[in-house]
Amino acid sequence: MRPVHVWIRSESRGTERRAPVVPADVPLLLDAGFEVTVEESPQRIFAIDEYAAAGAAVAGEGTWTDAPHDAYVLGIKELPDEPASLHHRHIYFAHAFKGQQDAQRTLERFRRGGGRLLDIEYLTDTDGRRVVAFGYWAGYVGAALGVLQLTGALVAPLGPMPKRELDAQLEHAGRSGAELLLALVTGGRGRSGRGAHGALVTAGVPVTRWDLRETRDLHKQALLGHDLLVNCVVTRTPTTPFLEQADLDHERRLRVLADVTCDVTGPTNMLPVNTEITTWDDPVRRLHGGSPAHGTPPLEVIAIDNLPSLLPREASEGFSADLTPHLLGLAQQNGPSDPWQAADRAFDEAVEELDVTGGS
Repeated sequence: MRPVHVWIRSESRGTERRAPVVPADVPLLLDAGFEVTVEESPQRIFAIDEYAAAGAAVAGEGTWTDAPHDAYVLGIKELPDEPASLHHRHIYFAHAFKGQQDAQRTLERFRRGGGRLLDIEYLTDTDGRRVVAFGYWAGYVGAALGVLQLTGALVAPLGPMPKRELDAQLEHAGRSGAELLLALVTGGRGRSGRGAHGALVTAGVPVTRWDLRETRDLHKQALLGHDLLVNCVVTRTPTTPFLEQADLDHERRLRVLADVTCDVTGPTNMLPVNTEITTWDDPVRRLHGGSPAHGTPPLEVIAIDNLPSLLPREASEGFSADLTPHLLGLAQQNGPSDPWQAADRAFDEAVEELDVTGGS
C-alpha cells in the first residue's frame, strides 16, 4: 500500500503568507509514514529551509500540477486560473459550495478533470461542527482593524506583522479614546467571536456579544446603537440579514462594519449592504454617506477575505496544530476519518446541485 502523499503547494494570491502545515508539524506526518512535499514560496512566512530541515521533500513553486496523481494537494486560498481541468484531490478553502461568485467555474474544473475538492470549511464532526478553522485570528484581526479605523489609526496599505505590533497599536488606540466606543460582536461565542472579543479587550473597548438567541431574535435598534459591528456569523442557509439598505437611513450610531465572515457574494450574506471584498491596499470602503441632520453618520466596511494572513505566523501555528491530526485521518485502515468523509459528501452534493441548476 502506497503511503499517503501530502503536497503543500505555494499560494497564488500575492497577499497570502500563511501555511496550512508549519515545519514543526511535518515530523508528525513523516513519523506516521506519510510523504510530505513542500513547494518553494517567496511569500510564505516559513522559509523552505525550515521544511527541508524538518524532513520534507522540496519542489519548485507551482509544480503541484505535476504531482503524483494520488497526492493530496494542500493549500489555503484559491487555485490559479490554470489548468482548466483539475485531476488531483485538493484540500483548501474554495468557497464554492454555497453559490458564491466563481463557484460554478471552480466546480467545473474539478468535474472536467475528474479531481475532487475537499473543502476545509466542510471538515465537520458527526454533529456537523467544523473541526479546523482560522476563525480566532480572523476575528482578532477584523475587530482590531475596525477599532483602528474608528480611532483614525488605520494606515493603508496593510501588511503582515507580529501580534505584538498589532497589540501595541490597539493599546495606543485605547489610550486615544477607544474606551468611549461601543462594539457588538455577532457570533460572539464561536472561534471568530472569541478572537474579536480578545482584540477589543486589548483595546479597552466595551463589548456586547450576541450569540444564537440574540441573533435569532434580532433587535435592529440595539445593533444600530453601537459604533462597530464585528460580524462573525457563518450560516449555510439564508436567514434574516443583520443590516439591510433600508436600515442605513435610520438614526444610528453605527459607523464601521468589520465583516469577518466575508460571505459577500453568496445568498447567505448577513450584511447584504455590502457585496464586495476589500483588500490590503484598500481595506476600507464607504457604504453610506450619512446625513448629520438625521443622525446618520457615514458607514464604512472592512471585508478582507484573508484577515488571518495579517498575523501569518500565529494563524499558521494554530491552524496547523488543528489540521495535522486530521491529516493523519486520511490514512485510516477503513478509509478516511469522518471529517474527510463529510467533506467528500459536500463536494458530491455541490456537483449534483450544479447539475440541477444547469451547469455544464
